[in-house]
Amino acid sequence: MFDVAVLGAGAAGMMCAAVAGQRGLRVVLVDHAERLAEKIRISGGGRCNFTNIGAGPANFLSENPHFCRSALAGYTPQDFLALMKRHHIPWHEKHRGQLFCNDSSESIIEMLRAECDAGGVQWRMGCSVAEIGHGEQGFELRTSQGPIRAAKLVVATGGMAIPQLGATDFGLKIARQFGLKVVEPRPALVPLTFDAAQWQPLAELSGVALEVNLHTGQGKTRGEFLEDLLFTHRGLSGPAILQISSYWKPGEPIVVDLAPGRDLAEELLASKSGNRQQLHTVLAGLWPKRLADRWLHLAEQGGKPGLASLRLADAPDKTLRALAQDIHQWTLVPSGTAGYKKAEVMRGGVDTRGLDQKSMQAKTTAGLYFIGEAVDVTGWLGGYNFQWAWASGVACGKAL
Repeated sequence: MFDVAVLGAGAAGMMCAAVAGQRGLRVVLVDHAERLAEKIRISGGGRCNFTNIGAGPANFLSENPHFCRSALAGYTPQDFLALMKRHHIPWHEKHRGQLFCNDSSESIIEMLRAECDAGGVQWRMGCSVAEIGHGEQGFELRTSQGPIRAAKLVVATGGMAIPQLGATDFGLKIARQFGLKVVEPRPALVPLTFDAAQWQPLAELSGVALEVNLHTGQGKTRGEFLEDLLFTHRGLSGPAILQISSYWKPGEPIVVDLAPGRDLAEELLASKSGNRQQLHTVLAGLWPKRLADRWLHLAEQGGKPGLASLRLADAPDKTLRALAQDIHQWTLVPSGTAGYKKAEVMRGGVDTRGLDQKSMQAKTTAGLYFIGEAVDVTGWLGGYNFQWAWASGVACGKAL
């Protein structure tokens, strides 16, 4: 018999268990995996992008966007850095506020394990849960290691991203069992794919990368980012696409500015007089050469013969303006995503309108809590999802 059973020994689950245990509660942490916190282990190329220094509500997507405010205000990136300092874990900042361990992500896992041990948390690893019962005495879990009874139950089982590491929809099944609504889940922070025949002319650009500005959606659902784009054999990836994938909806176009921060039409027209450079040479100064070659080749195939060899001085103004517009507003419609196997997180999850924003408790079932990725709160790329895990875990751990 425990005061609290936490399902899922990932970032949110361990943080919640540690906080609750250190408050004097009897806590058991249950996970079906044999190995602890695989998603932490592989994150950030093995160095764990554990938070973002600028993390705030604006960096998260949810059908109930204000829900995350309370937890994020209650536990900030500075609070997590203070915890790391106590454990003597060195870190560094990369671009756009992303914070990484200097050494291995194992140091984060060991820190969380130590915090749990300091709270007397009991571990049940490699322990699968077959059934969850609920009555006057709380919750009873029928597990592969015997029955577990707990007055309160915290669901921190994560989302469906990276099933090869053991990710499942178990948390969503629990939510539905207890009558909570679920916002339709889908892969997020994931590469976008295109119809094979449609993409074939661009497949040879695989490996080309450049900074772009891209957007999709309208109004409140619009997403826009200035990030690096990567061409692949099947479509587009890189930070720019991973970011926009959380906003993209099937059938919608994405619009890519391949020369961000510039007015290419004005630049071309201003430098036109007496300029004997070919357009191919001009674009090769703007982009990787392979992209310049391919872009002009496809433009020629599309009804503009001789464009690549046309000298800037000889190019009609109308032609230059049209070329610039195509570059600033490259519009394409993905056919889908690379799926949960390639996704970093899941978008959607337990509908937060059924949860209390301060405690993460289900409004209709006392003693039942949902935290972390299982909840309909999805962060941008760059450490934001870990910050939600820490913040929601702490909010719940303090409220138990």
